[in-house]
This record gives sequence, C-alpha cells and structure tokens, in this order.
Amino acid sequence: MRGNPFTTDGMDPAFALPLRRAVDHTEEPKKSAFCVTADLLIPGKGDPIKDGCIVISGTKITAVGTATSLAQEFSHLPKYHVKTVMPGLWDCHVHLLGLQKVAGPAFVESQQNMALSGARCARDVMLLLDAGFTSVREMAGYGLQIERAIQEGTLVGPKIYSANCIISPTGGHADIHDLPKPWYDDACAHGMPMATADGIPECLKAVRMQLRAGANVIKICGSGGVGSERDNPVDQQFSDEEIKAMVDEAARAQRIIGAHCHGKAGIMASLRAGVKTIEHGSYMDDEAADLMKEKGAVLVVTRLIVENGLVLGREMLSDIGYAKLLKVATAQWEALKIAIAKGVTCAIGTDSCGSIPGSEIVKQGLNGKELYYHVKAGMTPLQAIEAATANGPLTLGPQAPLAGQLKEGYDADFIGLDANPLEEIRVLAGPGHVTHVWRQGKCYKSPGHPVSIL
Repeated sequence: MRGNPFTTDGMDPAFALPLRRAVDHTEEPKKSAFCVTADLLIPGKGDPIKDGCIVISGTKITAVGTATSLAQEFSHLPKYHVKTVMPGLWDCHVHLLGLQKVAGPAFVESQQNMALSGARCARDVMLLLDAGFTSVREMAGYGLQIERAIQEGTLVGPKIYSANCIISPTGGHADIHDLPKPWYDDACAHGMPMATADGIPECLKAVRMQLRAGANVIKICGSGGVGSERDNPVDQQFSDEEIKAMVDEAARAQRIIGAHCHGKAGIMASLRAGVKTIEHGSYMDDEAADLMKEKGAVLVVTRLIVENGLVLGREMLSDIGYAKLLKVATAQWEALKIAIAKGVTCAIGTDSCGSIPGSEIVKQGLNGKELYYHVKAGMTPLQAIEAATANGPLTLGPQAPLAGQLKEGYDADFIGLDANPLEEIRVLAGPGHVTHVWRQGKCYKSPGHPVSIL
C-alpha cells in the first residue's frame, strides 16, 4: 500500500471519501417554513375554522388562522392545501409487543423471541404513522427501545411515551399464571415488559426500576384483568397503601400513575390514592365518575379491543379470557356512556398490541375506530376528536409536551384528510382518508409517497 493508509493518498478512488469542509457550529441551522391551508381546520380544542391556515417553522406551529388573514404576511412561503387539517392523533393506551394473540402460549413464545417481536413492532409503528397517529402512550411494551430507533432514524413512527413495564402483584393481572414463577422472573429479567411487586418496599423498587429505564408514565394493576387466567376483573389488586406509595414515588420524579382498572373497587382506591388515569374503567358508575371529575383524572376506555374480542372470540382469547370479556363488555359500554354524560375527561386508547397477519380487524393502523365507538356512546365527533388529540398530553402529567392542538408554539404534528370527520367520524378509522402526515414539521406521507423508512 502506498502512502498513509488513513488518508486518501494512493487509495483506490472508488473507496476515497470526499473531504468535508469545516462546519461553523456557531451558525444556527435554518428552519424550514411553510403553510398548510385547508377547507376546514379542526384545532383539536375549540371551534373549527373554515378556510383555515397554519404556518410551520422548523418543528413548531408559529401561526394559526384563516388563509385570508395570514395570506399577506406569509405569501412568500411554500404552500400545501388539504381538504381538512387537524392535529395528529394520539392513542393513549397501546402496546408495542408484536403480538399475534393476546394470551396463552403464543404470548410467552413471542416474548422469548424479542428479535421477532421487534421486527413486528417496526412494521406496526409505520402502520400507526400511516393512519395519522403521530403520538402514542405505550402502557407496557418495547416502546422505549422502538422510540430510540425512531429518534435515530432507523425506523419511522409516532412519538412514543412509554411506561416500559406493567407492575402487578404476584398472581395479579400482569403475572403469567401458568408459567412457573422462576421462569417468569427470568423472562422479566431478560426484557419481558412486566414486573411483580408485593408490599411497599417492593412497590417502590418496581417504580424506581421503571424510572431507571426512562419511563414517561408508570403503569400499575389496580384490578384484575381479562387476558390473564386466574384473577377477576372486578377485584382490587394492589392494596390502598401500596397504590399510594407508588403514586407518591412516581410524583417525586414528576411522573403520574396510570392504573389498569376494570372493577369499581380498584377504580375508587386508585383515585383516592392520586392515580391520574384510569385505564378501561369497565365497572365505573355514577359515584366513580363523580370522583374522577373531582380528582381531575382522565379515563382511557379502550373499547376497540373489546369489540375485536367479541368478533374474534377464541381466535384472540383463551376460553377463560373470552368468558370474562363477555361480562366486561356490557359493563364497560354502560360505563363509557356514564362517563360521557357526566363530562368525565376522556382520552382515546385502544389496547392494541400487535397485528394478526392478513387480518383486517386486528392490526395497528385501525386504531381510529376507537373514535367511532365514543361517538356511538354519546360524544359528538368534535368531542371525540378532542379526546384523540388535545386530551392526549393530559395522560402524561408533568411529562406532557405542547402537542395535540393546532396552536401557536405547539409541536408541528398534524395530518391532512380528503374528507370531513365532523360529518363522518369513520374517515379516521384507518389510513385510507389520511392523505398527509406531518410529524415535527416533516412530511412523512403525501399522495404518491406512502410512509416508508426508505
């Protein structure tokens, strides 16, 4: 070899890298700016604007109004036009697990092969973004790792705010009852996104372990569940004292607790302890709804997984899980109607945890169906959109970003539609009517350019 092997001198030109000029790091990078006009602008919170316009600079929204009022000041900027512009959607209860079945051996098998789960999740996050979901709150799963891949540009997908693990008492909803406990503990130690804790010291340690991992929110089991085998959705799980200890520990790190709660006992205990989001809320009644309002808590009902379970039955759930679902489904529907009538703050969540190959029922990207069920239960389309956009950040407490609304200073996460969701909410039920997706001011989807990592 001629010359210094660490220079291009004497090197085969095919392998020579071009020399880079010195970069002046004192220069601020130029922010790209553009406008999006729309026949209808839905801000997320507040009244829609006809002939609307938003102005974006870099990753932020800098102006919102009518196209007429902003035309002169921003006439020099590039413009896009869509029929309807609105904030990107939020799914506030999703699981990035790559599952193809909710419970049983298939669940355990998938968690033992995390490379397979990760590959499935890589597709799932692209499906979510393609359907207009620019943010998700992941309530246990591999979201922290997937988010890292998205941030570094390895994947494309929504912004992920993750709880990392779900914390359960031994024998509770997030314990896998048919798995010997040492095997379960070993799987958790090697990355399965679950944890068990008994007594206040263990509960504190479990919360701290999620904080150590970087969790944005803490997920606990306030009641039994449907997909688990030997617990009852009606029963409270963690004691009042354990819940309060975890709420206080999370609060010291500016995190809130989201509690998986079907039964009323768990709902009430969680609210009294300071839990800020109730997940599922299946047996909530008037008294529980009033306490939710008093405490300023947010309800995330997750009706979509219930509806899917009723359609698929034992294709999706074990015999025990399906029997539980039949009881929970009726109670949860009444609870949702009570919450809406009472004015409880709701956010949209689906409990979606993967995609069944070839299925047009169970797959990420159909999460917007949740809005339809909220409208059917009594919300107006505008209220359902608020629950799916502006209310999303409320489920993160102090960790909440300025997002979910088309508002000056907020994140430039928004979507364009070829239809009006105020006339038909089901246009948000999948990717078909979502023509454009912008996240952090970057366009990831437009006509002829589908969401892709390439």
